[in-house]
Amino acid sequence: MSKETEKQAQISGSRPVVAIIGRQNVGKSTLLNRISGKRMAITADLPGTTRDRLVTTVNWQGREFTLVDTGGLVMDPESSIEEGINRQVKEAVREADLVLFITDVVDGITPSDYEVAGWIRKEGRPLLLVANKGDNPKREALAVDFYGLGMGEPVVISAYHDLGIGELLDRIVSLLPESDEPAIDDRETLKLALVGRPNVGKSMLLNRLAGQDRVIVSNIPGTTRDAIDTLLYIDGQPVVIIDTAGIKRRGKVGRGVGKYSVLRALKAMDRADVAVLLLDATEPATSQDTHVASFVEQAGKGVIIVINKWDLISGVEQAEFNRLVSSRFKFMPYARIIYTSALTGKGVNKIIPEAMKIKEERKKRITTGELNNFIEHAIAGHPLPRKGTKQLKVFYATQAEVEPPTFVFFVNDSEIVHFSLQRYLENKLREAYGFDGTPIKMIFKNRWAS
Repeated sequence: MSKETEKQAQISGSRPVVAIIGRQNVGKSTLLNRISGKRMAITADLPGTTRDRLVTTVNWQGREFTLVDTGGLVMDPESSIEEGINRQVKEAVREADLVLFITDVVDGITPSDYEVAGWIRKEGRPLLLVANKGDNPKREALAVDFYGLGMGEPVVISAYHDLGIGELLDRIVSLLPESDEPAIDDRETLKLALVGRPNVGKSMLLNRLAGQDRVIVSNIPGTTRDAIDTLLYIDGQPVVIIDTAGIKRRGKVGRGVGKYSVLRALKAMDRADVAVLLLDATEPATSQDTHVASFVEQAGKGVIIVINKWDLISGVEQAEFNRLVSSRFKFMPYARIIYTSALTGKGVNKIIPEAMKIKEERKKRITTGELNNFIEHAIAGHPLPRKGTKQLKVFYATQAEVEPPTFVFFVNDSEIVHFSLQRYLENKLREAYGFDGTPIKMIFKNRWAS
């Protein structure tokens, strides 16, 4: 990525940014879920469940802003993970136009709250104090204690019970600067999901694409738990990159947070146009990699196979790795392959341009007249399957959908259709029209001759 492109990589352009911060387990992620209207963040009664910044766009009373959830601040971090969380929180605060400092009326003011409050004051960002879990009159009355933080009147809410959220949103938009950012057309925004098994370098690749430490990078498997949206502007065009938790084999997915991380990774893939399937060149392509690839194919998404850490293996090992990839991923021969090093940045600048091409390929549409003329010529010299005395007849075809390209063939008996014919027609379609990097769906329906 060029220096100029790196400068253009932003979290949200000029839309105002609101950061949710506070110590662990005060309900920050529950508030994000409540305001966004969807379960974006994993919520569990465990300190440290949210690690990275989670981002969503909120529209309230005609005002749009970007809402950022963060991990719980730990003023005396004891691990590299806690240090990474703190860096993420501080980066979010520096980018924010408004900071929501979330506290817990049940716990009251804690020493950690005083420390966080002191740190926020030094940052000098516009601030709104929020007292969460005020779900009854007795608890609401406890919020008066938070005047002791010297941050003015707290807004009392219960994120879990949806109390006071409207008032909080009113206060937020009243404090935001005006935005002149034009609305982003979601249909034109490339949405790119980074998928793969755990610990193949997805978060490091995202940081390299973004040109900054957008998420925590760690070599501890399972560091990323939530699906994280990062909005970049590449040469003026918006690109949403969705980092996901590593997808484990079904038998390896446990209960609780780990299970929901995988479910969110799969849902994140559903939102994407193109999936970047990341492989680790230092480890042979495994059945777990093909397991993840099968999810991509079933979802009908465009795909780029990105082989990371390519610089760490020898030429002989590279040839063997390519042979293994060709064998294991032969069910998606349309997949584009890019060789990269997320650590050094080599090859990374090819990913987004290739994904943009694939997005356009997925939108191609062939008129019914042109398609039927093509099919007529394609099957003229190709023997059609038969069953007993009955031979397959193709009456006509139409392209029913795009993204992915979907073709419906009306035939005399769909049970006669053989996989070899589908493969032949798909190959001919690709030869004539491209459809690079995207699956093609073909549906055969019965239509009896009159």
